[in-house]
Amino acid sequence: MMLLRIMRHLWLDADDAHRALGPGALKRLEEQVRESEARHTGEICLCVEASLPLSYLWRHLRLHLPIDDVVHERALSVFGKLRVWDTELNNGVLIYLQLAERRVEIVADRGLAQRVPASEWAAMLHTLAEDFREARHEAGLHRAIESVTRCLTAHFPVSAEGRADHRRDNQLPDEPVIR
Repeated sequence: MMLLRIMRHLWLDADDAHRALGPGALKRLEEQVRESEARHTGEICLCVEASLPLSYLWRHLRLHLPIDDVVHERALSVFGKLRVWDTELNNGVLIYLQLAERRVEIVADRGLAQRVPASEWAAMLHTLAEDFREARHEAGLHRAIESVTRCLTAHFPVSAEGRADHRRDNQLPDEPVIR
């Protein structure tokens, strides 16, 4: 099982992530993020990473960390690298799909994280897990964006007069990041 996991991570690259979703799916997801962000002041960043870097696999193998913990650590790292934390209201959210492990992580910046209980995030991830286990990537990401949108709309709605100003200040790209 361990050898299979290593081979999967060594084999997959960004081209595989592009093939898993396809250009049509990427455009639809980008449009969904854009439409979502018109309803709140938050920022959603979608990242699909084909495989874990070897340093993360090493943590799993050598330190015997559960793969769920390793994927979570990687999502936190990507959150920082993509500067999702660097939004004006601290309400950026990363939806991170780890393709080789078929796992999704949602990392919310402190402005939103303090308003949404950890149990709600856990329930959200639980309901999304089946889509990714079954390789229904686009459907799972679509549902993840919907779930995050509900949270952001509830806690950071855009007022009618503020809508135009907010859209000029799109702080993170809407298109999915493929790694």
